[in-house]
Amino acid sequence: MPIIEMHMMQGRSDAQKRAVAGAVTEAVARSLGCSPETVRILITEHGTEEFFVAGLTMAERAERQRRTASQEQNP
Repeated sequence: MPIIEMHMMQGRSDAQKRAVAGAVTEAVARSLGCSPETVRILITEHGTEEFFVAGLTMAERAERQRRTASQEQNP
């Protein structure tokens, strides 16, 4: 029984999560030659203060990107 664990930022709709779960289920079942009924998918959502990239929270990264874009538009 394949178990797929997905971590993503909060904010995606239930429809989007269903769509990705369906696509992943199909890909896993096809790749492993197993029944879709045996595929389990766990989705864990994280807020902007709980998800880090390069040591920065997503909120910090978004602020840095906003400042950089602003500086590029207003040199």
